[in-house]
Amino acid sequence: MRERYLELLSKEYPDIKSAAVEIINLKAILSLPKGTEYFFSDLHGEHQAFIYMLKSASGVIREKIDWLFGKSTLKERDELATLICNPEVILGRKKYESDFNEWCRVTIYKLIEVCRSTSSKYTRSKVRKRLPKGFDYIMDELLHAEDDENKAYYYSEIINSLIDTSMAEDFICELCFTISRMAVDRLHIVGDLFDRGPHPDLIAEYLVHYDNVDFQWGNHDVVWMGAAAGHWSCIANVLRMNVSYNNFDMLEIGYGINLRPLSAFASEVYADDDCEFFRPKQFEQNKYDPVDMQLAAKMHKAIAVIQFKLDEQLIMRHPEFGMKNRLILHTFDQKTGTVEIEGKRYELRDKNLPTVKKGHENELTPEEYELMKRLSAAFVSSEKLQRHIKFLFSHGSMYSCFNGNLLYHGCVPMDEDGNFLSLDFGEGAFCGKRLYDYLESRVRRAYFMPSSYYDADIMWYMWCGSVSPLFAKNKMTTFERCFIADKATHKETANQYYKKIGDPEICNRIITEFGLDPETAHIINGHIPVKSKEGESPVRAGGKLFVIDGGMAKSYQGTTGIGGYTLIYNSRYIAIAEHKPYVFDSDDEAAVQPLPKIQKIENMKERVLVRDTDDGALLKNRIDELNQLIEAYKMGIIKERQ
Repeated sequence: MRERYLELLSKEYPDIKSAAVEIINLKAILSLPKGTEYFFSDLHGEHQAFIYMLKSASGVIREKIDWLFGKSTLKERDELATLICNPEVILGRKKYESDFNEWCRVTIYKLIEVCRSTSSKYTRSKVRKRLPKGFDYIMDELLHAEDDENKAYYYSEIINSLIDTSMAEDFICELCFTISRMAVDRLHIVGDLFDRGPHPDLIAEYLVHYDNVDFQWGNHDVVWMGAAAGHWSCIANVLRMNVSYNNFDMLEIGYGINLRPLSAFASEVYADDDCEFFRPKQFEQNKYDPVDMQLAAKMHKAIAVIQFKLDEQLIMRHPEFGMKNRLILHTFDQKTGTVEIEGKRYELRDKNLPTVKKGHENELTPEEYELMKRLSAAFVSSEKLQRHIKFLFSHGSMYSCFNGNLLYHGCVPMDEDGNFLSLDFGEGAFCGKRLYDYLESRVRRAYFMPSSYYDADIMWYMWCGSVSPLFAKNKMTTFERCFIADKATHKETANQYYKKIGDPEICNRIITEFGLDPETAHIINGHIPVKSKEGESPVRAGGKLFVIDGGMAKSYQGTTGIGGYTLIYNSRYIAIAEHKPYVFDSDDEAAVQPLPKIQKIENMKERVLVRDTDDGALLKNRIDELNQLIEAYKMGIIKERQ
């Protein structure tokens, strides 16, 4: 088998010389500094803020601009930083100025300096691979220009030719994008791409074309994955959430989900109902598909009632889920307008439930059933949604161990004593890492091999189940928040994990459970917003764990007081960038955004090189294989190709 593998390898390296040259190249790469990793969590559809953070490398590019062009004015540095993040808008303003060509010439020189700085830790071949097709040769020449007066005219003529051929604008745009790509070597999204914010579809489409990105699924991601698989409860939950946040552009325009059947149904059933308590939150306005708020409220209520029915049907099918305390509809007393929750009766603030029939409270009416069939077909047949969900599968997982760090979204469920909680769905009890592995296998089977509805039901459990590592709370109180005024019933208690993670021993136990070194590894997760304005820190257990949900979603910024976190891990240190809330005004799309506050958390004892990373381990294996190939050539086991 080994000889067969070396035969295959010899097709790529046909002689001793080619194999030896590659060994030299790989050993040189091992001595380079590791690339910079960026970690984001809980994007929640906030496409403008996230893409701005990514393009600006969370303020790192601005630091480079200040260092390179410190003698320039603040306005000039602001403009250059904004150009890199939003080149189309800046160019649109500048092109009508009389000195536009000279501005382009000077700007290209500046951008080349910034690009050279951001790419300095990479090999020339790696840089070349990341350059945009069409301009790759020109950029390569300019980036590696020598300080030689014999070539000064040559480089000057390249830039003059770009201007003379009217290609300067395109070149500047591509160069700005290249700078952002060079600044971020590896991107980690630690859960919850979807919901609340207006455009997770635009984030997903942006990342599909991005190099070196991985996802650790959150509960909001998994419920969308279930919806894409056609699971009715997941679909109802997704629609209820996004209608409640007025995300009609994303649903109908972005993903092509036809909501006309829902609007027609809601208009008929709740014709005389103002649905006061179901009016959507309006953090953003719909540009292409504005929906009257009165109609949107009716749609919200209609899909919410359907969701509660479907959820209760599912809970009754699966007593092993342990969620009988969430069976509420059957306690509905139409005369008094009350329901019973955990032994106590509460008055509903909205008592108009015409589709909830006595004795059949959680059964869909024929009209609701037909509606769900049509909505399910829309989700399953959405080409863009299916493409994005497959991208989450191909680039994502329940957790990741990368460069000695452990990444997951929610928690490792545990009890008050710090012991890992187990789940048993009839295939054995699983806890800790084995629980994560088991649930991932069920998610993948539900989407790619849908032999039974049960696997998709488990995806729904992962969205809101009490021992789900992605949900990490005792219950999801959507019904109470919709129908009951008493806010005490709205409380969702986080898993004991969040009380225990301040203890380094608990963190070390988790790190060891996932096969990493507790002396050097860190845990990185999100899910629970850090109340920064109340003094909470994202750094826990003396730097063993980072909770990086800082409230990128606008709906959480009142709680956190900030606009999100970025964790940055480069060859010299680990740092956290604390972002202020960004303001994107359509009348001033290129407004200068506030700079994040970057705090170094941990300095590396020695500079981390590629040889110290996971990629380095792969390169070392390839070097060993190439040495074996050379030996096989020398011994005549494999013949060199001429």
